[in-house]
Amino acid sequence: MRNQGLKENVSISGMSNDEAIVFLMKTYGEEIKRLVYTFVKNWQSAEDITQDVFVSLYTKLGTFRGDSAVRSWIYSIAINRSKDFLKSWSYRKLAFTDKFSNDQKDSAHSAEVGVISDSEDQLLYQAVLSLPIKYREIILLHYYKDFSIREICELLSMNESTVKTRLSRARKLLQDQYLQLGGER
Repeated sequence: MRNQGLKENVSISGMSNDEAIVFLMKTYGEEIKRLVYTFVKNWQSAEDITQDVFVSLYTKLGTFRGDSAVRSWIYSIAINRSKDFLKSWSYRKLAFTDKFSNDQKDSAHSAEVGVISDSEDQLLYQAVLSLPIKYREIILLHYYKDFSIREICELLSMNESTVKTRLSRARKLLQDQYLQLGGER
């Protein structure tokens, strides 16, 4: 699942803030929305958070020094916004009310089915989404978004050994969860 042409060579230098934000939204908008969804598991919230990420990018464009790749910078902001949302009172209220209503789950499930058609892929996707967030983010960044261990360390501000340990544990949990959902070895 390589992102051809979008890897680390994207540059926004020399663009006005308006041009840069339009370019970044076109280049990374859907990718960031899908990343945020893997954290919050709600398309409406994912769209709201994605919009917030790009508003934040717009206001912070002048502070980007280029120490890291643009993609890493955007991912870092998106991950932090997603985690902030998961800690927020509004999310806890939403999660509580969703327990009494299956409407949200049905719409999210139909969106997942629309994106992933193969049953084995669906099982794997469900298994990934059921992982605790600290393991889910490592699996998503490494296997789905093709970030290296070093890049994940920078994105999440963790030691390399911590990332490697979490990746190893995540693989084991993912395998167990996949088999539990009915997947084959």
